[in-house]
Amino acid sequence: MRLSLSAPVALVLLLALATLPGGLLLKLELNNAPEIYFPLASPAVQFESALREEFPLDEVLVVLLEGDDLFDDVSLAAMEQVVRTLQAHPRVDRVLALSTLDHIRGTADGFTVEPLLDTSAAAQLDSEQRRARVLSDRFAPGLLVSRDAGAVALVVRPVELEESLQRLDIQRATLNAIAETPLHEYVSAVGGQIALDVAQLRAMIRDSAMFIPLTTGLGLALIGWMFRRWMAVLTAGLVIGAVVSSSVGLLILAGRPYTLISAILPPLMAALSVALLIHWFNALALAAHRGLTGQARVNRALLEVRRPAIFTALTTSAGLASLSLSPIRPIEAFGLVAAAGALLLAAVVLLLLPPIFARWDRSDWAVHNGGIRRLDRGVRALRDLGMRRPLWVLGITGLILVLGVPQIARVQTETDLFRFFKQAHPITQSNERIRDRLSGVTTLEVVFDGPGRDSLQEPARLELIRDYQRWTDTLPEVDRSTSMAELIEEMHWAFHDEDPDYRALPDDAALIAQYLFIYDGIDLHEVVNREFDRTRLMLNLNVHGAREINRVIALLEGEAAARDLQDMSVTVGGFGRLFGDQETLLIQGQVRGLAGAVVLIFLLMALQWRSASASAVCMIPNLAPIVVIFSIMGLLGIWLDMATAMIASVAVGIAVDDTIHVYHGYRRRVKAGLSPVWALARTYQQAGRAVTATTLVLCGQFLLLSTSQFVPTIEFGVLTAVGLVTALLFDLLFLPALLIVLARRRSMGGGTLRQT
Repeated sequence: MRLSLSAPVALVLLLALATLPGGLLLKLELNNAPEIYFPLASPAVQFESALREEFPLDEVLVVLLEGDDLFDDVSLAAMEQVVRTLQAHPRVDRVLALSTLDHIRGTADGFTVEPLLDTSAAAQLDSEQRRARVLSDRFAPGLLVSRDAGAVALVVRPVELEESLQRLDIQRATLNAIAETPLHEYVSAVGGQIALDVAQLRAMIRDSAMFIPLTTGLGLALIGWMFRRWMAVLTAGLVIGAVVSSSVGLLILAGRPYTLISAILPPLMAALSVALLIHWFNALALAAHRGLTGQARVNRALLEVRRPAIFTALTTSAGLASLSLSPIRPIEAFGLVAAAGALLLAAVVLLLLPPIFARWDRSDWAVHNGGIRRLDRGVRALRDLGMRRPLWVLGITGLILVLGVPQIARVQTETDLFRFFKQAHPITQSNERIRDRLSGVTTLEVVFDGPGRDSLQEPARLELIRDYQRWTDTLPEVDRSTSMAELIEEMHWAFHDEDPDYRALPDDAALIAQYLFIYDGIDLHEVVNREFDRTRLMLNLNVHGAREINRVIALLEGEAAARDLQDMSVTVGGFGRLFGDQETLLIQGQVRGLAGAVVLIFLLMALQWRSASASAVCMIPNLAPIVVIFSIMGLLGIWLDMATAMIASVAVGIAVDDTIHVYHGYRRRVKAGLSPVWALARTYQQAGRAVTATTLVLCGQFLLLSTSQFVPTIEFGVLTAVGLVTALLFDLLFLPALLIVLARRRSMGGGTLRQT
């Protein structure tokens, strides 16, 4: 066969692909911010954008301080120093602290708004009086101080941020400011949405720094062990480098950020590269065993792998590209880039490696002593069992699948803030500590829109809002709530000499307008806009899973619909709403992605085999792993989350490769005149060891993901490995049994075994 590229040109191109995309890495955007996961056209996202035009973010960094001396002069002065330092930071909007929270107090001629506990107020009080003042405030407990005054919080709220690195900058600035004061001894937790994003960013950087060299090194080591050729190891290293760096480069050129989802891309592309390279090297080794050298050896290897490699590239790309049907943007980007990487891999192996090996591969391949020969015994045993006891194999396999199907119904779609990391991880412990000492870190905002300017100054509407808030306070999931109605009640109480009987909404609109005119604090317009036609009821929830959050949202919306709120409309928004919407997006993405993968792969195989029935035969061994994966998820209580939602499409896209290699060899030999039995025996003798080796390599590389700190990544790696092992067993055991049974039926129907 005549090659279109000369060996030097092919080598230069391979080196260029392995090195040039590295320059793009300088432009890599590391960003795992929550907002990049949502479709821009989502109503919740659009409402969130409109809400932030009038109100500050509900995304915060919470630093919890615990100790007995938090109310002494040194600690209070240190807190004020930290506040001053952070307020000068360009990305900090406000620091909520004892010295910055508005405190409404009655005076002889009305009321005044002053800091809750700054140094001037504290100078007149001893430590116990300071505690009493803070605990008596209506809004501080649960927000800035624990109910026993043993814990105090600094809450840092940023301006609108664009990426995770900015959140990292804020967290570092906060901890550095605290480190310069005696307060660093009292820090017991650093949590909130910003800290969670920073923890994910660090996990992403750690995973990438660890998994890329580990998966590459493992793949190269296994290739060296199996084939004992330095040329194989060196060219494999170049191919892996070319495919991985080019795939990440495509992500950069597409303007997509590098997320925790994208962090799976490099090890995935390295694994796919090793898998295809094993097929290529195995074909070369067998050709060398036939006594072929140079161009003849390469031509023989191409005859074995070119056609199945092309179609495996197409089917793998189809499986990965189906992820682009997900409405979650990082999953969409991952699918498209990984699909392009799979096609690039096939092009590199089939176009660049043949001329290189034809020119410079002059040595023999150690097919007798190489590690790959040790796989033959297991392959032969499974193949023989499937061929000799086909009905038993099919029956037992079918029974196992039937028993597993009911477990699929137990799989729950869930994304949990506290389950992103293991229980012992600092961010998990911090958020739980903050929840236990103050209130939950999950926020929701119930937004009330009035009919026009100043409409929310009317006593009747305010009473409806306040009554709704009282109902929310009865929900066990709600730790605390804040509304403008409460602020007005506090003004009314202070104006009347702090008489408890007046801690209620006044029924005079003019008096309310007067209070609002007198009020000179900053907290009011964090809950109501300046036109007084939109206000938000802010809730802190002690639940953190998407399903639980959605249940609370349903309760809030249902109660609002059931009440007569006159001419006000109600919308639930905030961070919790966006987070809760992930459940719906995950379900949509899973259904679309899996359906798209199955349909595309079926059509491609039907095109390859020119037979719908042959395509259906090949789909069975590749759909079964999906059943097994979801059965295990249901049995073990593993959730369908951001990472596990990709498993089905990825597993099908990869697993079908081995089926194609096996079935292609079987059909080619049957058409050449061999009986189905001999065709299967010869096919598994050649392709069986390769598909086993590739699966073992892929599993080893995916199992490396289990060392991640990010739980969804761990589950993705382990479950994908389980799916690939299942697919291998079906290819080695179930597929030969199925082909033998079909061949016998065709023979009994009047055909010949050679027509199968």
